[in-house]
Amino acid sequence: MQDGDPRYIAQPLTDEIYTADPSARVWDDGRIYIYASHDEEVPQELYGTADAFDMRDYQVLSMDRPGGPVTVHSPALDVAQVPWAERQMWAPDAAFRNGTYYLYFPAKDAEGIFRIGVATSQSPTGPFTPQAEPIAGSYSIDPGILRDRDGEHYMYLGGIWGGQLQRWQDGTYDADGAENDPTPPGDPAIAPMVARMAPDMLQFAEPLRPVRILDENGDPLVAGDLDRRFFEGAWVFRRGDTYYLTYSTGETHYLVYATGDSPYGPFTYRGRILEPVEGWTTHHSITEIDGQWWLFYHDTQLSGLTHLRNVKMTPLTFREDGSIETINPMTDVE
Repeated sequence: MQDGDPRYIAQPLTDEIYTADPSARVWDDGRIYIYASHDEEVPQELYGTADAFDMRDYQVLSMDRPGGPVTVHSPALDVAQVPWAERQMWAPDAAFRNGTYYLYFPAKDAEGIFRIGVATSQSPTGPFTPQAEPIAGSYSIDPGILRDRDGEHYMYLGGIWGGQLQRWQDGTYDADGAENDPTPPGDPAIAPMVARMAPDMLQFAEPLRPVRILDENGDPLVAGDLDRRFFEGAWVFRRGDTYYLTYSTGETHYLVYATGDSPYGPFTYRGRILEPVEGWTTHHSITEIDGQWWLFYHDTQLSGLTHLRNVKMTPLTFREDGSIETINPMTDVE
């Protein structure tokens, strides 16, 4: 979409379908591929609940350049194709290694527990063929893949509240655990998790470990620090020798970032990337394209409904010291 509402700094990439949680990748062919959740309408009684996000398949959008025509490809993977999955195909990501494309995705199993699955294809747009079982040792939501310069891949995952990460704090799933985060406000906040991937990209090469996020004094961010603590949507990228951990703060609706010198962290909080968008959820990716960095995100411009979202992209600016200029998703046009 080239034309749209001037109140927004960016317009939806497509109005053909509702899409969210964009993971943007540029593969060897130079084309931009966006792996997205596919929002669909649900019964009105589900509005405002986690069950309103009952996505059933994944869509891939692609374009040859920023601002170019956007192609909406056929569905890449449907929940009905995944032997272990029952529902809620939430935010995905993708990777490419040794001629194979990998689609990573969360879904609830028959017991209502989120796991992380993986599917493969010889095409960046699919269709993808899923593995019969989820990745061993995986849980929660929002898988995000970092490919480091040495060729190693790391998966970051986790989300509290509906993402169930708070139910895994002792290493096993607590079916009777709190729906929201029970951590006392002054205690260290629940952290995202990370593991290096095995060479086949189908399993972890090591157990998941927490990613520490520290404040300016070197202390862990606490659960009551709602403007800065982790909620969901971890996305890690490397710029120069610096690793950037970016994520959503949840109910305060910020996209923020922290930096470190290792893919495992620790990461020190640095600031905000994006002020609150229209809609409750905030989920994103950050990708360099021909020397320019871009932020991909979603809002609810087209529908005005939290569970029917649309993906967007806007340039991202780094200062000389490596800090990121904060973006306001709205203009001053009334």
